[in-house]
Amino acid sequence: MDLHEEGCCSGFHHGRRAMLKSTLGLVALGAMGVTPLLLPGFAEAAALTKAQRDAMTPDQVIALLKQGNERFRAGKLDTHDYLAQKRASAAGQYPAAVILSCIDSRAPAEIICDTGIGDTFNARVAGNIANDDLLGSMEFACAVAGAKLVLVMGHTACGAIKGAIDGAKLGNLTGLLDKIKPAVEATRFDGERSSKNDAFVDAVAATNVRHTIDEIRRRSDVLAGLEKDGKIKIVGSMYQLVGGKLEFYA
Repeated sequence: MDLHEEGCCSGFHHGRRAMLKSTLGLVALGAMGVTPLLLPGFAEAAALTKAQRDAMTPDQVIALLKQGNERFRAGKLDTHDYLAQKRASAAGQYPAAVILSCIDSRAPAEIICDTGIGDTFNARVAGNIANDDLLGSMEFACAVAGAKLVLVMGHTACGAIKGAIDGAKLGNLTGLLDKIKPAVEATRFDGERSSKNDAFVDAVAATNVRHTIDEIRRRSDVLAGLEKDGKIKIVGSMYQLVGGKLEFYA
């Protein structure tokens, strides 16, 4: 099996991303300091080609996700032709990013960033932690499939964070929450350190995102090496349930 060809996605598509007529045009504009994927008037397509995706920089991918979030917040989501996306991506996948986010039903990354089939790999686990299986999945996404960005996405009012603060015990969930507890202990906070204090919960969630980024770099030589070589970026973000803003930080 060719790992590069298996999968369901192949890029930012018609109606949602300004596409370039050629990879050479993308590279030329990039050399002039212009962000070509954000410019209007280029040919659009249902699926991004491998050449076009490979010509993108991690910063351009971040910019596209930010733009998608702005559309989401404004209630001006692009029209998604999922059948066209499905057909265009059936032969291979060229997603631009892998997003590690929480399983919370209120925080679906694809909708929050106004993406569709083929745009991103999406890994979800309570508390957006990095375990061995998720690290392997992200290594596949970047080292094999060519994604340019690893985005760790936490969110406000996170139930997993509250459970870690409270020391909740429940089957296999206990071990998962134990992975979040270091973020609880490391969070500097002057107010009440309680799961009932929304500000403290959100502060721990932000700390947890940064801890997850540190874990990715520490435990994955593959991803750390790609980042060191400038081939990918590993960044964090926090999604605000109230207002819908996705805030990015390194």
